[in-house]
Amino acid sequence: MNSINRRSILLAGLGAAGAGALAACTDSGSAPALVSPSGSAVSAAEKRRGGTGRQHKTALTAAPARVDLGGGVKANTWAFDGRTPGKEIRLSAGDTLVAELANQLPGKTTTSIHWHGIALRNDMDGMPPATQAAVRPGSTFTYRFVADAPGTYFFHPHVGVQLDRGLYAPLIVEDPREPLAYDDEWVVVLDDWVDGVTGTPDEVFAELRQGMGGMDMGGNSGSGMEGHDMHSTGKASGDPSPSASATSGGMPSTFMLMGAESDLLGGDAGDVKYPYHLVNGRVPDDPEVYTGKPGRKVRLRIINAGSDTAYRVALSGHKMTVTHTDGFPVRHQRTDALLIGMGERYDVLVTLADGVFPLVALAEGKNTSGLALVRTGSGRAPSAAVRPRELNGTVVTASRLRAADDVQLESATADVTHRIELTGGMMHYNWAINGKPFDMADPDANVILVEEGRRVRLDFVNTTTMWHPMHLHGHTFQLDRSGPRKDTAIVLPKKKLSVSFDTDNPGQWMLHCHNAYHGEAGMMTNVAYQA
Repeated sequence: MNSINRRSILLAGLGAAGAGALAACTDSGSAPALVSPSGSAVSAAEKRRGGTGRQHKTALTAAPARVDLGGGVKANTWAFDGRTPGKEIRLSAGDTLVAELANQLPGKTTTSIHWHGIALRNDMDGMPPATQAAVRPGSTFTYRFVADAPGTYFFHPHVGVQLDRGLYAPLIVEDPREPLAYDDEWVVVLDDWVDGVTGTPDEVFAELRQGMGGMDMGGNSGSGMEGHDMHSTGKASGDPSPSASATSGGMPSTFMLMGAESDLLGGDAGDVKYPYHLVNGRVPDDPEVYTGKPGRKVRLRIINAGSDTAYRVALSGHKMTVTHTDGFPVRHQRTDALLIGMGERYDVLVTLADGVFPLVALAEGKNTSGLALVRTGSGRAPSAAVRPRELNGTVVTASRLRAADDVQLESATADVTHRIELTGGMMHYNWAINGKPFDMADPDANVILVEEGRRVRLDFVNTTTMWHPMHLHGHTFQLDRSGPRKDTAIVLPKKKLSVSFDTDNPGQWMLHCHNAYHGEAGMMTNVAYQA
C-alpha cells in the first residue's frame, strides 16, 4: 500500500495538520509528493500576504432551521444561525477572518465551510478530505486566514450537496482605497430552492443518479440517446415543457427538468425542477424591497448561490454598468442585463430613477424567475411574473468583458498546459473530468500536478451537451489573453475555453463544476502542487 492510499484511509480521523503531514510523505517509487495543506510552503504564502493585523471574529452555527421565504412559504432546511441567506460577513482587505464553525446538524452529518473565490491559505479552504477533516456533529472548527483581495465573495459547505440547502451567506471584502464612487450598496443573493418544499437535495441527487437510461420516451429510448451525446439539448427532443414529468425507471420524475433550453447557454439549461427562485431569501410573491432615492448611484453586488440555475438579471427601466466579476475589476461596460452562472459574482452600478422597479432574475431557460423591488417613489408593485424588456436587450456574459489594466496578468508564455476535458451526460449521470469521476475518498488520485512559480494554462474542452460553470479554488485565472480575471467561468457545450493563472498559492485545490449535482457526481479534480 503506497502513502497516497494510506492517506485516504487515515484522513477521516485526522485534523488538518496531521492530514497535511501525511500528504507530504511518499514511499520509494510511489506517486510524487504533494505540498501539505498546512506545511511550510502554505505558511510562507500566507506570510507574503502580510495583512493589517486586525482580526474580524465571528461564530457560525450550522443547524436545522425552519425559514420563512415569504408569501406564507416556510421550509425546513439547514442554515447558518437560523436564516438564509446567512448573515453577511464584511471586513477590510488585509484583515484576518477568524470564524468558528459549530456543527449542530442532525445524525452523523458532517460539514465544512468553503470560502468561495478567496485566495486563502490551503488548510482553511474547507474541502474535506483534501484540506481538512470534515467537521463532525457536535464539533467545532475555527477558520483563520488573511483576506487580502477586495471583492464580492460568499461561503458555503463543501460536503455532498449541502450547497443546495440554506447554508450560504455573502462575504464582502472592502477595498480601503475604493476607487469607485457610489452612494449605497445592495447585496443581491440569487438561489434556486427545493429543500423542505418538494424534497431535499439528497433526494434530488438520488433521482438524477438514476440517469435517463430507463426513461420512457414513447418508444424512442435508445434511439440517438446512447452515450453522453444524446441530442442537441443533452436530453430528449420534443419534451412538452419545463414542468412536464418524465418517467425514469418506470417511476414519475419529481425533480428532473425536461425541455429547458437556452441559446445563451448553448442548449440544455439545467437538470432540476425548482419550485421557487429566490432573491435574498424571498419568493417572487413577497419580494424584498430596496428603498432608495432618485438620482443616487447604487453598487449591486450580485451573487449566484444556486446549484443548477444560471440567471439573466435586469433592473427594469435602468442600464447597468458592469464594474467587477468574481471580485476583480473589469473595463466598465454598460448593459441591459447580465448572465450569471452558479458560483459567479458580478458588481454593477445603477443610477436610480423615480418610481418602483422590478429587479428580475430570470431562471435561464426555465421559464420562471426570482424577483426583488427597487422603490424610490410612488407607484404600484408589478406582478410576480413581470418580465422587463431589458431582459431581451444587450446581455453581458464574461466573454464580452476585459480585465481592468491593473489586474491583467503579465504577458507570458504558459510553462505547462493541461487539457481539462469535461465528460459525461444525463443518460447515466456520469459527469467527470478527463473521463474519470472524482473519488472523494481518495482526492490524491488522478491529480492535475503543478509546480509553484509557473504560468499554467487550462484548456477546458466541453465534450458534453450541457454547460458547466467551472470553479478553481485558491486562485483566479484570466479568460483567454485579455478577458476578465475570474475563479468561475461558464464553459459552453461542445466548446473550448482557455484560461491562465500563476501558481502562487501552494497546496491542493479543487477544480470542479459548480453545478452542485455535476460536481458531486464526479466532475471534479485536484489541482495539486508538487512538493
